[in-house]
Formats: sequence, structure tokens, C-alpha cells
Amino acid sequence: MANALQQPEVEIGGMAKEEARRSAEQVRTDRAREKQALNLQRENILSQRTSSPVRRAALEAALAHVEAQIVKLA
Repeated sequence: MANALQQPEVEIGGMAKEEARRSAEQVRTDRAREKQALNLQRENILSQRTSSPVRRAALEAALAHVEAQIVKLA
């Protein structure tokens, strides 16, 4: 009977550690995906060519914004 009462504590502690590990792994995965998406956006912006000064300014602003977000993730 005492063993049955102790078992849930071990499992709960183990589950808490497993939950924390899974949560940390999910955070790392989410950050990696976000960084990958930002790098794709950056590549897309860099690949665009325009002769319009207004469009060029918009692309430069977008590039600066994306690069700032990448730096925050690093």
C-alpha cells in the first residue's frame, strides 16, 4: 500500500521533468522555424529588383525589419 502511494509521486515528478523537457524542445523548434521563415523572407527581399525608388525604399525597410528580428532570435 505504501508503495502504491509513493509511485504517483515518482511519476508526477518524472512527468514534470518530461513536460519541461518537451516544452524546452518545443521552444527550440519554434525558434528554429521562425528563424528559417525570416531567412526565407530575407532571401526573397534580396532577390527582388526594382527601378522604383519608392519600392526600393520599402524593400530596404522590410529587409532592415527582418534582419532585426533575426538578430533578436540569435
